[in-house]
Amino acid sequence: MSKPASLFQRLWLPGFAFKAVVIGGGYATGRELAEFFLPAGPRGGLLGMLLATAIWSGVCILTFLFARATQSRDYKSFFRRLLGPFWPVFELAYGLFVVLILSVFGAAAGAIGKSLFGWPDLVGTLALIGAIALFAAFGNAAVERLFKWVTVLLYATYALFVAFALSSFGDRSLAALQADTPMHGWASGGLTYAGYNIIGAVVILPALRHMTSNRDAVRAGLLAGPLAMLPALLFFVCMIGWYPQIQGEALPSDFLLKRLDQPWFRLVFQAMIFSALLESGTGAVHAVNERIAAAWSAARGKDPGRLMRLAIASALLVVSIFIAARFGLVDLIAKGYRLLAWVFLGVYVAPLLAWGVWRGSRLNRKGFQPVENDLLN
Repeated sequence: MSKPASLFQRLWLPGFAFKAVVIGGGYATGRELAEFFLPAGPRGGLLGMLLATAIWSGVCILTFLFARATQSRDYKSFFRRLLGPFWPVFELAYGLFVVLILSVFGAAAGAIGKSLFGWPDLVGTLALIGAIALFAAFGNAAVERLFKWVTVLLYATYALFVAFALSSFGDRSLAALQADTPMHGWASGGLTYAGYNIIGAVVILPALRHMTSNRDAVRAGLLAGPLAMLPALLFFVCMIGWYPQIQGEALPSDFLLKRLDQPWFRLVFQAMIFSALLESGTGAVHAVNERIAAAWSAARGKDPGRLMRLAIASALLVVSIFIAARFGLVDLIAKGYRLLAWVFLGVYVAPLLAWGVWRGSRLNRKGFQPVENDLLN
């Protein structure tokens, strides 16, 4: 008899897995925060982040409920049921997304290695893709353990970083919040940032297998948005102390770490970022592996095995290396992510919202009494 799922697996693991996909190269280094939130100023940036958090939680709830209602455990099954014969449109968009974010992660790892040790960009990139391929080859259990332990490292390191930063230049952050700066574009920044990252809700479908009810899906979805955004929110508060000059930095995290003047912590923080890149990249590649594994099992009646998983991961990562080397971190985030945001809003969020509206109207026609049974069981 299998062991019952724990509260952590049912409610918290999906949020931590979502955070793992979202945090990636630009979030962990601060580059995405500088690109999408700082242009609206300190207070406008905070409003944009709150908007993105609300969008994430709302879409996660609908995604988790739809996945349970349709018994979808991978993104192919999910979109075949959501989009019908048009599901290959998402397959193409997701393929571009995976290659793009792996390119961003590779470029970020290369920039970290160069900043800390003076390595050529390719060395840091190769170290990251080798680690991603290794974890992705070992399947669900290895990926979930990675999410768990990197989450502990990440939150602990961010807590120390915030404590050090606010004690060193917290007065600058407070002054920036009180300053009368323009807040234009905070809504578009929050929508764009939420739009291309929300795909993480589908990437983590394998982690939903522990849920036992729709009530679990609702509560896990509510937790997912704040869990994913909390480190970014704290990081952003530290960043605004150096607004606006930090806006143009490729690695805002390293810009701040140099000003803390604590070399040992700079190493710890960059190791945490590398770990965050590892879990994000592994999450994205794992979703592709699970999609292919489902098709393989249906056709051949067995799992593809570790060597096949390793080969798939390696192929994706090799392509991403060349893109990372060609374009670099800043251009990949500024140009590629904006395009993907609108693609995902069109092929994923809009159809999902339509399903949610239909579902809600169906429940209303049945009356309010059955909602508890129909939605939350």
